[in-house]
Amino acid sequence: MRYSFLIGLFFCSFAFAGAQKEEQLSSNVQTAMQRSINDGQSPRLVFATPAEGEAWLAAMSVRLAKRIPDEFIRRTLLTAIHYEASRAGLDPQLVLGLVHVESGFNRYALSVVGARGLMQVMPFWQRSIGSSGHNLFDMNTNLRYGCTILRHYLDMENGDYFRALGRYNGSLGRAEYPNLVYGAWKNYYAYTDTKLAEK
Repeated sequence: MRYSFLIGLFFCSFAFAGAQKEEQLSSNVQTAMQRSINDGQSPRLVFATPAEGEAWLAAMSVRLAKRIPDEFIRRTLLTAIHYEASRAGLDPQLVLGLVHVESGFNRYALSVVGARGLMQVMPFWQRSIGSSGHNLFDMNTNLRYGCTILRHYLDMENGDYFRALGRYNGSLGRAEYPNLVYGAWKNYYAYTDTKLAEK
């Protein structure tokens, strides 16, 4: 028994996840979130021009090189994060900061309370807005859920990121988690398009 537990520890990285609780969703919110989860679009960069997208991808790729040495995997992940954040109306750099804090970019991260994957999604969300067949360790599925959930909390809190992040982590009203995400966002992933800055 102990041996099996140690094997589990070896293969799973325990992550920064709080005590997020399942809440009853109104039918219209639930329907909107289900529609978002089940939209089968493939990830792509969402920029005005391909050159702007490539500049962002190159800049972020350098910042993640130590964490994710494989360039193809790194660029695939960044493309998925940018797409899912953009379609949810979130800042992609904020989502990078959240993933940095929640899982350290380990797609197989598992918290002590059962949250899974890059954005540490709790399994009860499969029942609420998705399907039991959805794999929360799958990169695209996890990002789709996480961004949809964060957008929901941001709407609940009228655009207040501090409170929305607290809800996301299950630590509403405490500063530690929002400050960690903000710190990662601003210190590691802040981005200014150099071409726009020159104008």
